[in-house]
Amino acid sequence: MGSCLGISRKSASEIAPADVLKKYPTVKLYGNPNSVTTYYIRCALLYKPVTVNFVPSDTHQSPAVEYKSDSVTGSVDSVLRYLDLKFPEPKLLTGSIGGWYDETTPFVVWLVILQHRSMMWHLERMGRWAEDLAARGGKARGDPAMGTPRMEVRKFARGYSQLLELMLEHAQMEERVVFQILEKADRGLSKAANEEHARDLPMMNGIKEDIKSIGVLDSGHPAYQDALCNLSTRLKTLKERSKKHFEEEEKNLLPLMEAAELSKAQQDKVLDQCLDVMHGTHSHLFRFFMEGLLPPDAMHYLDMLSRCSDQNQVSTMLRLIIDKAV
Repeated sequence: MGSCLGISRKSASEIAPADVLKKYPTVKLYGNPNSVTTYYIRCALLYKPVTVNFVPSDTHQSPAVEYKSDSVTGSVDSVLRYLDLKFPEPKLLTGSIGGWYDETTPFVVWLVILQHRSMMWHLERMGRWAEDLAARGGKARGDPAMGTPRMEVRKFARGYSQLLELMLEHAQMEERVVFQILEKADRGLSKAANEEHARDLPMMNGIKEDIKSIGVLDSGHPAYQDALCNLSTRLKTLKERSKKHFEEEEKNLLPLMEAAELSKAQQDKVLDQCLDVMHGTHSHLFRFFMEGLLPPDAMHYLDMLSRCSDQNQVSTMLRLIIDKAV
């Protein structure tokens, strides 16, 4: 597994909706209800236009999928290939990774790259939302599900708070784990990246304070419109800075991780360390994080998590996605 480019732009937030008016084909899944592999396949099925009938079974050594007269079991890859064959969109596996990274790339590099992709997706989403808020200026409602202007600002604040926590944990993970590996190899390699983290922190926290201020303003107050426009501008600046920072890391720093020549056992240990640092991302924020990944990227991320030593923790993370989808 691991191919993540050259696919349709369907996001993980577009998981097949629970629309009772639509009739989806039924797929049966048999498997141990506490198995990480079973959770993995259940997560994969969320992206497909199917109705899943999960049958807990302790007799199946590996998950088994039944569709019409077909029965498929075996490796995760074989099950995903079958699902892609029968239900082509969206693809869970792709044949081209692209870029300088490939299947030999250290796991932690892929971890960082996929986190960059999720954070950029959320930054772009929050930026578009802020532009829409500014365009309406509190004088017109957007999506009825958002409620009144004040209610919508609260939802916006909650979304940004989740993104901020994700971005802060990601920065801490890089500084405590990834950059430490590079610094041991050649002191000073990560100096510029650390400085950019420190530079952007005041803006990130400042945006949160801006949103709080907007929340207490009357939507009819003249300062309300100005505050929304300022928020939109600052979010756009943060997005542009983050994009540039991520691109520079992926071009200049992350390729050097291969030169560190970490063994597979060392790579697995590093993954465990990253998971420990990013506790919020992999607990209450996990579904939010996964929404920012395209299906093949999401499958690749789950691949890496499945290598972590604490399988109970991995099962808990995947259960968060399953429980909210049913």
